[in-house]
Amino acid sequence: MHKQATPSRNLRTLRRQSLISGKKPATLFRARIHDLTDRLFSARRKLATAGIALLAALMAAHVVFGANGMVVYYGKRSEYRRLEKEVQQLQAENERITQQIKALKTDPATIEREAREQLRYARPGEVVYVLPAEEPPPAVPATAQKR
Repeated sequence: MHKQATPSRNLRTLRRQSLISGKKPATLFRARIHDLTDRLFSARRKLATAGIALLAALMAAHVVFGANGMVVYYGKRSEYRRLEKEVQQLQAENERITQQIKALKTDPATIEREAREQLRYARPGEVVYVLPAEEPPPAVPATAQKR
């Protein structure tokens, strides 16, 4: 097991190392501090690199899946295209209806055709035959059973 370092133990270790190496305890202490700061800066660099990598991954996920991300962008773009087609269809229908209104206001043949079809008007001497509307087949009750 590893024993915990205490201030007295550190001093004893420094004295022992100074006797073995022949260096002053202050020099050994500085060497240990220097070694400790090197390890601390190395760990700090690794932690900073990991933090930046994590931040980059989070930003990439936000760009793709965020509120205004690529997934939403592609959905909005397809909706825009669908709405553009719908607008074009409505404009074409609007143009057709405008032409029909213009014809109803100015063209006597169109006025006559509409009067004959909708109001069932006829010229003198003509006979209009009106056929009865087709009746839908009778609905089978839901409780009827097959035999």
